[in-house]
Amino acid sequence: MTETTDPTAPGERRDELASNLAAVEERISSACAAAGRKREEVTLIVVTKTYPASDVRLLNELGVRHVAENKDQDAAPKAAACSDLDLRWHFVGQLQTNKVRSVASYADIVQSVDRLKLVSSLSAAAAKAERELGCLIQVAFDAESGERGERGGVAPDGIGELAAAVAGAPGLRLDGLMTVAPLAGPYAGRQQAAFERLMEFSSSLRVGHPAANMVSAGMSADLEEAVAAGATHVRVGTAVLGDRPRLG
Repeated sequence: MTETTDPTAPGERRDELASNLAAVEERISSACAAAGRKREEVTLIVVTKTYPASDVRLLNELGVRHVAENKDQDAAPKAAACSDLDLRWHFVGQLQTNKVRSVASYADIVQSVDRLKLVSSLSAAAAKAERELGCLIQVAFDAESGERGERGGVAPDGIGELAAAVAGAPGLRLDGLMTVAPLAGPYAGRQQAAFERLMEFSSSLRVGHPAANMVSAGMSADLEEAVAAGATHVRVGTAVLGDRPRLG
């Protein structure tokens, strides 16, 4: 993997990231105030996909503690290059079973658990690596019963079965739910309605799994709607990292 030439000097890039982070922080704080929530109830996860390890280091210097990736081929070398930093790595992309062993070696939380085969693969890999992996069930609002969503995720009626499987799997910890705003189906274009429905599913999940209280929803374009609905974590990429030469 190679990085494209970046004309931005490190100092300038740090200033750019600091400015962007401040703007996102203001958006989250304002959304929390509007929703009557405390700012500390919402954790910012910066999605660093396609951006280099140097950006991750700058973000860490600026106080970021949670970063996310969606492709193992980008994430694995980046996590290795930043292994000395105080970071929690989230894997948020669709995960193929042949990448599970690698992901289990660095991810703290896998947010895209959407099928039983993946649960068993993650459990085996976590046990082999002698690590505990946090897992979120990815819910797809565009999926019919028994199907997966266009961007991954299980249909809502499959949440219970997957949650039970994760909760009973060695090396795995059931942390909660995740969704991506759907592009199709009854919730298309209705992000806040989808996020509010996810919160209802979260309430139901916590009846049997009280510790599974993490709700990951909202990205750069719709983080306000996610905060209003009650999300505990928002995943923001472009609004923090902007547009610049990316990994080749």
